[in-house]
Amino acid sequence: MKSILLLVALTAISAAQSSPTSGQATGSPATQPIQTPDASTAKARQLIAQMIQALGGDAYLHFSDVEQDGRTNGFYHGRPTGGTAPFWRFYKFPDKERVELTKDRDWIVIHNGERGTETTYHGTRPEEDDAHREYLLRDQYSLENALRIWLNAPGTALFYDGTNFTDNHQVENVTIANAKDQQLTISIDEFTHLPVRKSFTVRDPTYHEKDTYAEIYSEYRPVQGIQTPFVVTRSKNGEMIAQRFISKVTYNQGLQDSFFIPPTSIAKKK
Repeated sequence: MKSILLLVALTAISAAQSSPTSGQATGSPATQPIQTPDASTAKARQLIAQMIQALGGDAYLHFSDVEQDGRTNGFYHGRPTGGTAPFWRFYKFPDKERVELTKDRDWIVIHNGERGTETTYHGTRPEEDDAHREYLLRDQYSLENALRIWLNAPGTALFYDGTNFTDNHQVENVTIANAKDQQLTISIDEFTHLPVRKSFTVRDPTYHEKDTYAEIYSEYRPVQGIQTPFVVTRSKNGEMIAQRFISKVTYNQGLQDSFFIPPTSIAKKK
């Protein structure tokens, strides 16, 4: 009898050792190989290289300027404000932008380096502080800056963040962090290798709360060898704030720096 009881006890111990522990599912992270930092970086660099090639390779990395024509919509708390307007956007890498609004193109916003101005029938004035800060954030964290400047700068690190389902796409996520403690995450379509979403988080200087900004890219079409999103949607803390529907894109027109100088003298803020 003692021999039988001993055999039963040994069998129970063996079964417990060969099965998952209580509360631990088979295939859980605890039973999977842990990805090393070097492997994460290598995977992230591979995905970024694939994405750049999908965007157009050298044509994308070296375009000098772009014009976009279309319509823009505004949102408040994620709901359309009812305001929609035609726009013409001119961008010259790395820090010049001119946007003309209304059918008469008489509302003009210009960014030239650290300077932002707004021209209406009242004349030209410095851009409002909040609007200018948000533009600078969009510019600093743009895909163009991340892929042309951040990647080649000393101290930049890349991380592979795994897969998920974003904006109706199966994506792989990569985070790029530069030496200035700025970082953004890019969600890359697993099949087309094109960017679907870009997001970054910063702290509001007034309220000291963290804000997450995102851009969603869709309706890609090839233009002069560059895959170009014809719909760009911007959000803040999960709420849509703006959307652009682009009807025409032209690259490398040779835009002159003088095109990004305000059309009239600047009035001082009151």
